[in-house]
Amino acid sequence: MALIAIVEPGPDLDDRRRPTAAQPAGHAVDVAALRSFESAEQAFAWGETELENIVALVARNADSADPATSAHLSVLARLLFPYVQRSGRVAEMEVLGRAALTAARRLEDAAAEAYALGDLAGLHFLTGRHNDALALNDRCLEIWRRLDAPSRIRRCLNNRGLLLEGLGRCPESEEALRQSLACSRLLNDPVGEAVTHSHLGNLYEHTDPRAAIEQHRRSLAIGDRIGSVIVRHSAHCNIGYAHLTLGEPAAAAGHFEESLRILGGHGDWHGESQTRLGLVRALRQLGEGERAYRECGELLRRADARADRYTGGLARHQQGLLLSAQGRRAAAQAAWRTALAALTGTDEQAVVAELRELLAE
Repeated sequence: MALIAIVEPGPDLDDRRRPTAAQPAGHAVDVAALRSFESAEQAFAWGETELENIVALVARNADSADPATSAHLSVLARLLFPYVQRSGRVAEMEVLGRAALTAARRLEDAAAEAYALGDLAGLHFLTGRHNDALALNDRCLEIWRRLDAPSRIRRCLNNRGLLLEGLGRCPESEEALRQSLACSRLLNDPVGEAVTHSHLGNLYEHTDPRAAIEQHRRSLAIGDRIGSVIVRHSAHCNIGYAHLTLGEPAAAAGHFEESLRILGGHGDWHGESQTRLGLVRALRQLGEGERAYRECGELLRRADARADRYTGGLARHQQGLLLSAQGRRAAAQAAWRTALAALTGTDEQAVVAELRELLAE
């Protein structure tokens, strides 16, 4: 029921709810008898209360050789993972993802294995390990192609394009995204189409930020038409980053603020953290140092509460720049050292290089 409340209607939700080969026969009937959540906020609140117990249960049974236990664990992880991912709980994502992969392989359930691989790829993406995420995503894509699952293939192609763009492999990224866009239109999947336009915008930002904004506005138009909070929130965030690239921090700040307003309590830690980070950068460039410092502190508080070292590292990089502008050089150096420790080993090569230069000055 948390899945239904949190994930917006469309192929992604339908796919997650579809039983895999090893799913217990009575599971769907049992779930149908449960009371529905009235809102995403209510589902997230339930998750905050129950997640610790669920993760402990999964960890305790992850190595069970009992097929029935493995089957229930696999289903639990598949249905709960979107909540954990949207909440940004990276440690819990790893426990669930690895347990689900072990269970799926033990059960020889190919679809369950593909979900687990894709979910672990999402974990690596959120923690800045794009090469690792790409390898897992491609293994996931191979299985979905073998199973002839068009909507899952589309999602993997979309993720592949996103990851390749982050790694600077732009021609390969565009090829994957164009394939994903064609799949979305064949499937009549507006959310998938909107997300692909968003990723194309991120790709175009490297060479033509105005063209990037046009792609993001296409995504926003779809989000407005179908009433998708996440699509609209993401579009404004991405438009903000394009304006930063253009050297237009005032326009960027407006889009970041609108993105946070739209998101409200719907819960999307990756999108929220990127938006808050962009807002800090925009405010710093506008010379609004005090507000930027407060916003950066709020981002750090939220990242640390989730044990999200990757986002914390990116935020501390900005915090150091703000402290340095205040003349607090020793505090800035401390923030940069912490940021470098958090980001070393990730694929944030440009930020890591800048941190090393700042610390060497």
